[in-house]
This record gives sequence, structure tokens and C-alpha cells, in this order.
Amino acid sequence: MRFVYKILQLLLLYFLSIGQVMSDVVKPALVEINAHANGDINIEIRASIEALLTGINAQYKNTQDAPGADEYDILRAMPPDELQTQFESFYQNMLDSVFLKTETGEVSLAIDSVSIPEPGYTKVPRISVIKLTGEILPGTRELQWYYPASFGDNAVRVRQVDEVNEQWHWSQWQWLRKDQVSEKFSLNEVFAKRSTAEVIVSYIVVGFEHIIPKGADHLLFILGIFLLSVRIKPLLWQVTMFTLAHTITLGLSMNGVISLPANIVEPLIALSIAYIGVENIFHKSLHKSRLVLVFVFGLLHGLGFAGVLSDFGMPDEDFAVALISFNVGVELAQLTVIAIAFALVGFWFRHKYWYRKVIIVPVSTIISITGLLWTIQRL
Repeated sequence: MRFVYKILQLLLLYFLSIGQVMSDVVKPALVEINAHANGDINIEIRASIEALLTGINAQYKNTQDAPGADEYDILRAMPPDELQTQFESFYQNMLDSVFLKTETGEVSLAIDSVSIPEPGYTKVPRISVIKLTGEILPGTRELQWYYPASFGDNAVRVRQVDEVNEQWHWSQWQWLRKDQVSEKFSLNEVFAKRSTAEVIVSYIVVGFEHIIPKGADHLLFILGIFLLSVRIKPLLWQVTMFTLAHTITLGLSMNGVISLPANIVEPLIALSIAYIGVENIFHKSLHKSRLVLVFVFGLLHGLGFAGVLSDFGMPDEDFAVALISFNVGVELAQLTVIAIAFALVGFWFRHKYWYRKVIIVPVSTIISITGLLWTIQRL
């Protein structure tokens, strides 16, 4: 019993730490570089200006933990013109920090324009578009991009633009983390298509990481499913229904068939977490409607997953492969969470008479409180 209480204490501390009223997680910047045959360079950076100004980057899993959290919250409520004024003092810092290199040296870049949307739903990062310009020598063979880790992670791709011959070729996305410099993009040959194996591996990793360690809300939902299922078969049925549901809405959302704003989706996802915990408390066993409930909630979570894939980018020619691979990664992460929970408490204690009183009810209560806190915060 002492071991059980120790596990519960650790779970309590963890859930309470992630259950604090949270701000958003800083999303990676998306960078698109257009290299024209005449030597013109146009770069579009889609990023959170508020995060750039306050130094909040990928190292903070919760922006409220960052030293500039208060300033960050003030900035993201500002109208565009005021934020633009704040950002102008950061221009030179940005130009000194990023770079674009060719085989002959670094390219001189200038900020051409900045487009900042209205604040909107402030619980979701406001993504602004920063446009840079530069020039390279016609006949340049390669480009290399750098965006510092102090600004956050970024994904970059290059488009070869030959307007005279009406030819445009996109490279594959490169996902850059931990202060990486991009691999060299060739400009004197058509970009090679990424192999199917590379697409599969990269999107499985993205799907897995969205649950472990980044998806606290989805992780709690899976734990809520686990708690009431003392037998493997019904547990796997629930996970399968959840996966099927989020695959449907994820695919429809990525194809533009359905779309719901984040200020609706995110609170509902949090509410689904609270509900699953409450149901665990008041129902002593699984009932047939549970599969339907999990399926409906899975549809909601799929809309949340769509935001992740939108950030990462989807290859047009391998859309189906990338979508399936992402879902495989999510499924592997879900099974990993269940396996860990089963190894810690399920295998040893699920048949104990005190399992419900000591494990299910306390942990489900914590899950419900966490979900309600997130619901209130996201509203």
C-alpha cells in the first residue's frame, strides 16, 4: 500500500503542476524562402511576435513559467498597430540573429513588411507574418538557413521560382530544433522528392511527440479511459474508437471539409477530460454508451490534432501517407501511456478490493479538476 500511495503522490504533483491555469505553448515558426532565378530572395516567417519580444521559446512547455510571461500576456492583447510599434525596436536584433547563406557567403537581408492580425482568441498564439528580402547572384547553387533556438523551433522549405519559364519547385520541409542550421537546399537541380520511408518516420515521430511529452490534455484523456477499464479487451476497444474518431476529423479538417475555431475546440477538449473523470467516479463499471462517448470526444480531439499538422506542414504528394503515419505515432504514444500505467498500477492492483477507492476515484478526481481548470482558462 505504501508503494501505491507513493505513486498517487507523484501523480498528484504531476497533474497539479500541469493543471495550473496555463498559457499557450509557443508554436514553431514556419519559414518559406522563395529563390527567384533573377537573384531576388523573398522570405516569409510565420511566428509569434509576442514570443520573440519576450524571449519565450520552445524550452518553456508552459509560457507562464517564463520570466517574461506577464509581458507576453500584455503584448498578445495589443492591437496590431501598437504591437507593430513594439516590434520595430526588435528589427535589428532579428536581422542580426537569423541568416541565409550561399556558397559565396551570407546574404544581406532586410525586413520588408510585417503583418499582424487582430488579437482574437488570446488563448491561442497570434501568428504574424514577417517578410524579409535579399539578393543572391544569379546561378547560385545552394542556400542554407538559420533561425536561432532563442527564437524557438522552426520548419523551413525553399521554392525555386523561374517566372520566365513558368517553373516553380518546392523543397520538402526541414524541421529544425536545438539551434540547428538547415541542410543545404540546392538551387541548380529540381528538388528530390522525399522517400516514402522518410515521410513515414518523420510523421510518426511528430504524432508520438504530440502525445508524449507535449500533449498533456490528450494524455489525461487516455489515462481517464484506462482507469475504469480493468480488462485489456474493453480498454483497447475504447482506444481504437478514439483513434478512429480523431482520424476522421483530422483528415476532414486537413482537407478543409470541416473547421471549427480554437476558442470552441480547445475548451470542449478540456471539458471532455473533466467529463471522463467524473464518469469514472460515478460509474463503477463500463457501460455500452462509453464507446459512443469516447468516439464523440475523439472527434473533438481530432480537430485539435489538425492544428499540429497545420503547423508542421503536409506534403501534397504524400498526404495520405503522412496523415496515416501521424495517426500511427499518436496510437503508439497512446499505447505507451497505457502500458506504463498498466505496469505501475493496473497489473499489480486492478483486482484488489481497494483498487477503486484508492486508485480510480482519487486519480479521476484529479483528472476532473484539471479538465475543469483548463476549461475555465480556455474560456
